[in-house]
Amino acid sequence: MRYHLTRFALATGFALTEHGRNRFAMVLVILFVPLWTTLAYLAMPDTPAHMRLRATGETLAPHGNELTEISGALNAVTLITGFMMFAATFSGNLFDRRLALAGYPRAHLVLAKVTALALISAAVAAYATAVTCLVWTPRQPLLLAAALFSAGLTYGALGVGFGSVLRREVEGMFAIVMTSIIDLALQNPITSSGADNPVMRYLPSYGAMQAGTAAGFSTSPVPRHLAIQLTWFAGAALIALMGFRRSTRSALYVNAQPPEPVPGSGAPSLPAPRRTAVPSASASDTEAL
Repeated sequence: MRYHLTRFALATGFALTEHGRNRFAMVLVILFVPLWTTLAYLAMPDTPAHMRLRATGETLAPHGNELTEISGALNAVTLITGFMMFAATFSGNLFDRRLALAGYPRAHLVLAKVTALALISAAVAAYATAVTCLVWTPRQPLLLAAALFSAGLTYGALGVGFGSVLRREVEGMFAIVMTSIIDLALQNPITSSGADNPVMRYLPSYGAMQAGTAAGFSTSPVPRHLAIQLTWFAGAALIALMGFRRSTRSALYVNAQPPEPVPGSGAPSLPAPRRTAVPSASASDTEAL
């Protein structure tokens, strides 16, 4: 047990150190979250938007700026966690591969990444919830934090998957940004007239958006939709695990067959070295001598 805890703690230290070196991500957390959520609240009109919340079956009329602020908070959390996990995975692929080839247990490396993802998602979700509560007061702040946390987990796992599979950094950044924008923009009834379309339930952050909206404007708990979001996280984590296994596998394959044992001996014999054939002297060469 002590062996596993030591390996897990060491791998977690590696993962957190890699995130700590990402100064740009820290700046995004400190500045981008309050900037984006505050602008979404101030720039959008406060006209009530009539909508039916699928999570509770209630017909609500939230202020448009408050609803957009929740969507903006989800967008900020998903972008930041996805970016941080992608950057750490993309830059640490070679290091993880060397550790795996040297015999370091890959299970401990995976658990360390999951732990780092959970800590990052919790910190960013708590920060975004605190910023939201400074602007206006949701009815269920803890449920809002849980929705942001589960969305961060999902996009962080997607970031790990993108970092393990994609070859260029710009490809992963574009994939994360476009996935988050399309995902959340289509679910906001302020910006999308098709937010009530049944297809929306198949989007990656559907459960988090429903739970976040319920947290802001309803007093009903929505554990089912949090479970839906965690199911998305499980699926994204499975994809990330397959990508991580692919990126850390050994490319060295031994094709030679083992030597056959010598009859009457229990130990295998070494194959005899090949000898270069020496050409025999011809008759003319002999006469010349």
